[in-house]
Amino acid sequence: MASPCIDICRYDEATGFCLGCGMLKPEKKRWKKDRDQRPAIRAALPDRITALQKAGLATGKAAKRKKG
Repeated sequence: MASPCIDICRYDEATGFCLGCGMLKPEKKRWKKDRDQRPAIRAALPDRITALQKAGLATGKAAKRKKG
């Protein structure tokens, strides 16, 4: 299973979710080491990205762009 990481490792301070892919820092580490956890991690990401977007945050590739 391919990693959902898109190399935009910026995190929302309130939730800890990566703005690029939705993973938490500990999940990124587990992704590399524990293949059995990958389906559960991936399943949580769409709802997280949606929540970040509803909070008005740029996600995915758009999160790479800096404001200002």
